[in-house]
Amino acid sequence: MRISFALIFILLFFTACQSEEEPVVSEPTNNAHLQYFGFTIIDTYWDDPTDADTKTNYADEIHSFSNLADMLVVTPDDNLVQRVQQFSNLDLKAVFHFNELFFELVDVNSPSGANYNLRADYEQRWNQFKNLNESILDTTYMAAFYIGEEPTWNGISFNELNTVAELLKEDKAEIPLLIIEAYPSLTDLRVPEAVDWIGFDRYFIKNPVTDPDFQQNWKTLKSKMSNPDQRIVIIMDTHYINWAHGDYGNIALDQMDDVADNYYTLAKADEQVIGILGYFWPNGFDIEGSIGARGMPQSVKAKYEKIGKDITGKN
Repeated sequence: MRISFALIFILLFFTACQSEEEPVVSEPTNNAHLQYFGFTIIDTYWDDPTDADTKTNYADEIHSFSNLADMLVVTPDDNLVQRVQQFSNLDLKAVFHFNELFFELVDVNSPSGANYNLRADYEQRWNQFKNLNESILDTTYMAAFYIGEEPTWNGISFNELNTVAELLKEDKAEIPLLIIEAYPSLTDLRVPEAVDWIGFDRYFIKNPVTDPDFQQNWKTLKSKMSNPDQRIVIIMDTHYINWAHGDYGNIALDQMDDVADNYYTLAKADEQVIGILGYFWPNGFDIEGSIGARGMPQSVKAKYEKIGKDITGKN
């Protein structure tokens, strides 16, 4: 779900090549199929640079209108029991970000310029992590395991992704497996049958419902489903970069509430969508000066809260 400088330039190139297909626009139904709402970069060691004090866990800021949030796993000896229990006390389920546990950066030979391979000791690393965190590895505490990091974009092969998916599904079958792909690599994506939730990231678009390029990506993602029970997680654009959203996307900062409404319309209109993840919450991530959902105008934050409460049922 992270946007790199290489991805920014690819975004510009691909979006310049406008699709000639008419966008697929559906009338919204209701949100009964939507079960989850939350944000990324919640407990991932990121300290918002606009804060005077050090803070890397923002669960207390989103829990009243969210029911899931991501947490970064780095090493097999990460003991996350207490942190996950703190999530649970706030009525949040964790999405474990597992890229570093299973994969390692080896070279630059991938579409993104960052090529990851499956670690030789991946199974031992998983067993060590599992044994340490066994008490919270169930659906009481977990929303999903996020495996890989834009896998095809970052050079993770289907066989490598499938190996991890099958390992996790064999051990923890009840916990959904999530993959998010970078949109330029959607055509090459292969989705393991063991994966439960899929999505893609594409930003700087005001209305994904009517944007022809986004809609083409949407169709491509759906064509990659390998299991009839798979569901879609929408990655909602909840950050702001002046030159990207403003100059390029023609989106004013105070229009990000409209962007949120448009993503919600997309989610409500498709019963294959199970939830929405906002990218991202704290400021300064990815690029200096970026504004996260946390730093948005109050009217925009109010929209996130309204959508989140609508989906989660929190008051």
